[in-house]
Amino acid sequence: MRYSVEQTQQHHRRIIQEASRLFRERGFEHVTVSEVMKAAGLTHGAFYAHFQSKDELQAAAVEYGLQQSLGRIQQSLGSQKERKAYLDRYLSPAHRDTPGDGCTMAALGEEIARCPEVVRQAFTREVKELLKLGSEGRGETIRRTALMVGAMVLARAIDDETFSGEILREARKGV
Repeated sequence: MRYSVEQTQQHHRRIIQEASRLFRERGFEHVTVSEVMKAAGLTHGAFYAHFQSKDELQAAAVEYGLQQSLGRIQQSLGSQKERKAYLDRYLSPAHRDTPGDGCTMAALGEEIARCPEVVRQAFTREVKELLKLGSEGRGETIRRTALMVGAMVLARAIDDETFSGEILREARKGV
């Protein structure tokens, strides 16, 4: 069955969106191509019409996830109140508990460090774009980002909900 160019593009976007969500929820190693394609409503065989490899899909999913984060940050750049609301949402139990809808850096950063170059290049490119948004200078933006991402990683790894919440609260005080 042949699809129109528009349908093919829609399928491609849906594959990337679902892959990004699934990878953030469960990690690269715990998600198969078949699962991604099923979540996108397509067959496994259609995968190779869109990507040459799982690595290529991972790179696209990382790029998509970081672009989502970039959009959220851009929406919060208006007032001090909007910035605070963004920080409160980022460093919250709700974000901690829903990695599939959250920050790609916090969900996959550790795994990306051990990924093939194509994935690391996509990550690096998008993080550089994200850092350009900081109004307080590059160094301060790096420090804030590292604090927020690191706090989220720790909060997710802790098996004590009270302690995890404390990490998030204390990190909010630091940014």
